[in-house]
Amino acid sequence: MRKLRITELNRLTPEEFKVTGKIEVVIILDNVRSLHNVGSVFRTADAFCIKSICLCGITATPPHNEIHKTALGAEDTVSWKYFEKTEDAVNELINHDYRIIGIEQVENSIQLNHFSFNASEKYAIIFGNEVKGVQQAVINMCNDCIEIPQFGTKHSLNVSVSAGVVLWEMAKKIHPKLNA
Repeated sequence: MRKLRITELNRLTPEEFKVTGKIEVVIILDNVRSLHNVGSVFRTADAFCIKSICLCGITATPPHNEIHKTALGAEDTVSWKYFEKTEDAVNELINHDYRIIGIEQVENSIQLNHFSFNASEKYAIIFGNEVKGVQQAVINMCNDCIEIPQFGTKHSLNVSVSAGVVLWEMAKKIHPKLNA
């Protein structure tokens, strides 16, 4: 086995990425305070060709050196929009026929491994604040809430880790390159 060089990975250029087809998924960051988490979500969104990110409330926006440290340029390739209130982002996406899904531990949540993602639907996936999670007012606007199964002593994952887990599970089911 030989480790591949970066030139052998056949990655898209930033220009190619901007015009390539995206999966119909919008990420909503609800008051995410860590700039490193924001950057990490940008990088994950780039990896899976996510349509865009809504940065809401106290969530920082590019350009910012601390976001760039983990995004490594994905903040320049992934489309994003800022909303002062998360509810405004959710309402905009509801008006564009997105299915709103909170990633949160709630009554009657659906375990991630039991959720059926459908390539013909559009999804808005909400990830919340590192301490408080997704606001209850925003949960009230969701069609569904998904919970990531966990088996240890901790009751939560880092928001950027949660994004990676959920987006990978979605990509496995709806990304055309994984389902060809």
